[in-house]
Amino acid sequence: MELTNLLAPGAVRIVSHLTSKKRLFQEIGEVFSSVHGLNASIAVDGLQERESLGPTGVGHGIALPHARLQELEKIIGVFLRLEKPLDYDSVDRQPVDLVFALFAPKDSGVDHLKALALVSRTMRDANVVTKLRANSDPAKLYAILTEARAPQAA
Repeated sequence: MELTNLLAPGAVRIVSHLTSKKRLFQEIGEVFSSVHGLNASIAVDGLQERESLGPTGVGHGIALPHARLQELEKIIGVFLRLEKPLDYDSVDRQPVDLVFALFAPKDSGVDHLKALALVSRTMRDANVVTKLRANSDPAKLYAILTEARAPQAA
């Protein structure tokens, strides 16, 4: 599994002027809808339902909101770089500026977990995070996220 399989170039955006987590989820829903042709409210409702179980802000300015949706046939992602960090109730109480949302079919089982692990590993890579924060071009952000990485040797 690679990020190129999960993330479409149009699903990578730079966003400014968000004032709440609710508005962030709406923005993710709008990108989800415009890129994949599905109803934005499905994505927003799924993210809010998952978030009610506990915050998906993993620390260091990164959030990985995710949801399982009945309407999907494959796992898809949306990446947003926020120009102004947003309070997200993260585990380290730091505001978030990098958001990688992941959506999986309801019955995706272990594939959903593998995709979440891949996104998590990518977003824990300090070199990747530094490059993401230093670029304002969505095409460059997409390239940074999806460049092939050699598997880690055991």
